[in-house]
Amino acid sequence: MNLHVIAYPELAPADHDRIQQCRKEHNSLYTVIAPHFTVVFSVPDMSMSDFVGEIKKQVDGVTAIPFCLRCAVINKDSFSNNYDAFLVPDEGFGRMSKLHDRLYSGKLSTYHRLDISYIPHISIANSVDASAIKNIVDEWNRREFAISGTISALDIINYENRVITTVEKIELPVK
Repeated sequence: MNLHVIAYPELAPADHDRIQQCRKEHNSLYTVIAPHFTVVFSVPDMSMSDFVGEIKKQVDGVTAIPFCLRCAVINKDSFSNNYDAFLVPDEGFGRMSKLHDRLYSGKLSTYHRLDISYIPHISIANSVDASAIKNIVDEWNRREFAISGTISALDIINYENRVITTVEKIELPVK
């Protein structure tokens, strides 16, 4: 098992298409997974039932999170030689960060990588060529944009051999 918690954002069709067009051209995971926010990263050695139970316990009382993406940023991947282009939320950043920390409390606390800053994001590009990623970020930021959406569910997934399997979907009620 290689368990994660992700959130597929609800987006306007035109915004989704714009993100996907960039991902199709520049993101190696384009065919593996749709645009998403990762909330809990790889947990490879916990039983599925313990992981699901812990996520459900920690998410109790959490409501849907509206967000707005207005900026692309470059980020050096902590696990590879890649650089990434991220779309990062202005609105929703705090609630997503607090949800991330909340999910890593309790039984997942030993898996929380404190040496890596958590930045809520949708990845749009990756490459070992930092200047190529910088050009993509600059192209996005050249013009003002505002991509609004909502996180209304969390998906517990298993990711193995470049295959995503949804284990369970947890709906987040609208406040």
